[in-house]
Amino acid sequence: MTDEETMDEILDGSLKIRQSARGYRFTLDSLMLAGFASVKPRSVNLDLGCGNGILALVMARRYPLTRWVGLEIQEGPAKLARGNVEQNGLERRVTIVSGDARDVKRIFSPRSFDNVLFNPPYRKISSGRMNPLSEKAIARHELQGSLADFLAASRILLKPKGRVFTIYPATRLAELVSLFRKTDIEPKRMKLVFSDASSDAEFVMAEGRSGSREELKMEPPLYIYEAQNIYTREMKKLFSDLAAPPEACGG
Repeated sequence: MTDEETMDEILDGSLKIRQSARGYRFTLDSLMLAGFASVKPRSVNLDLGCGNGILALVMARRYPLTRWVGLEIQEGPAKLARGNVEQNGLERRVTIVSGDARDVKRIFSPRSFDNVLFNPPYRKISSGRMNPLSEKAIARHELQGSLADFLAASRILLKPKGRVFTIYPATRLAELVSLFRKTDIEPKRMKLVFSDASSDAEFVMAEGRSGSREELKMEPPLYIYEAQNIYTREMKKLFSDLAAPPEACGG
C-alpha cells in the first residue's frame, strides 16, 4: 500500500478495502444498495462500474455461493479492485474486468448474467461543480456513462427474467422508471432513502426485472440517521457481517 491509499475495514472487519486517498472512494450508496439487493445461490452477477470493487466484494461475502464480475472503465480503480479481491481471498469468485459499459457487446457474451447491479454516475454534466480530479469526476458525473447506458448494457447482458438493482437520486425517479421501461426492464421493487425523518427523500433504490409484468412493491423507507450523526438500527446492520437471510437467496 502506498501513501496515496488507505485501508478501510467494513463488515465487522471481515472485508479490507484499499482505496485512493484523494481519488474515488466508496460511499454509503454502495453499502445501501448491497443491503437492498438479493441474489440466488449459484447465480452469476455483474457489478457495472465497480470502482474499487466494494459492491461486488460485499455481495460475494454475504452470498458465498455466487460468482461476480466487476466492470470498471478507469484503470486506477480497476487496479485497486483487483488488489482488493486478492486481499480478501475472493479470486475464485470475483473477477475484475477493465472496460466501458457502453461497449459490453465486445466484452461479454449476451445473456451472460442473472443479475446486474450498479451505482451509476448521476450528476448531469451541466449540474454542480465538476471535481478537478478526473477519477472522481468520472465516477460522479455522466462523462463516460449514464443510467441510460447502464440499462442498455443490462438489457444485452441479462438472462431472460434477469434482474437489475440500482440506486439513483429520488429527484430523478420519473426518469428512472421511464428508462427502465424503455429497455424492457419492469420496476418491481423500490425503497426510498431519507437522511432522517424530517428530510426529503434523497435516493431511491430500485429492482427491475427483464420482460416482466407490471407490478411494483414500494417497501418501507430507509432512514440513515435517527439523530445527528447517529445511524439508525437498519443502517448499522449494513455495516455488519450479517449473512444473507435464507429467504433472500433461496429458491
